[in-house]
Amino acid sequence: MTTEILDTDEAPLAVHSWGGDGVPVLLAHPTGFHGVTWAPVARRLVERGYRVWSFDFRGHGDSARSPNGYDWQGYARDVGAVTRHLGLDGDTRLMAGGHSKGAAALLLDEADHPGRYARLWCYEPIMFAASVPADFDNPLSRSARRRRGHWPSKEEAERNYASKPPLDVLDPEALHAYVEHGLRPSSRGGFELKCLPEDEADTYAMGVRNGLLDRLGQIRAPVLVACGEHTDAITPAFAARIVDALPSARLEVFAGLGHFGPMEDPDRIVESIRAFDDATAR
Repeated sequence: MTTEILDTDEAPLAVHSWGGDGVPVLLAHPTGFHGVTWAPVARRLVERGYRVWSFDFRGHGDSARSPNGYDWQGYARDVGAVTRHLGLDGDTRLMAGGHSKGAAALLLDEADHPGRYARLWCYEPIMFAASVPADFDNPLSRSARRRRGHWPSKEEAERNYASKPPLDVLDPEALHAYVEHGLRPSSRGGFELKCLPEDEADTYAMGVRNGLLDRLGQIRAPVLVACGEHTDAITPAFAARIVDALPSARLEVFAGLGHFGPMEDPDRIVESIRAFDDATAR
């Protein structure tokens, strides 16, 4: 993996190249994580002949904090900036894969620029209607503000995360990548989260205003909407509603997985991406 910093009009973004040849794939991560947590999936895709990139959204990983807050349209602009920088805008082969907020950002960008992506693989895209009250109290936002943000060492952080929910279900390579690339030395000693708890909280708070549920009809690209069997985020029933609202979509429910599916079972995720690519190749 190599990383470059992309200068944008808003916040410099870290873009990770995993190598490979063939069909280009861009991977977008969930809130609170970063692009390198896609490592197990990216590595397997490269082995199967894909050209793969991931990136860190503003306020996450090695990207800069946002000067304009964390409205999800800003995350959609991040996706668009990376796509244009890589010369992939409108590439008739381009597949993008997203997880949670990352999937929502891809769909928002496609709604803004129909046809930018050849196909979209979306695991539990977080979406709300525009009618959600502005003062909606998001419990994820409250819990993020209480999140532990400092650790004596990366090793202790990784042991702690691996020992209890929710991160104990992660593939060991994904968990190690999360810690290794998600913590930085702190000015008070030890290590701190690169994605600050207050920025994660603001992202959740703004997420309920993304209005994506009302814009699904604007999306031109074929979409695979995936979800876990055991999830409290985008349930199979809600995912089926999303599929019905999209012009061209199909549903895949992963037995035994939860909301962290792409970081839980990379083998099954890669097989799903590959099969969707085969089924929708132009």
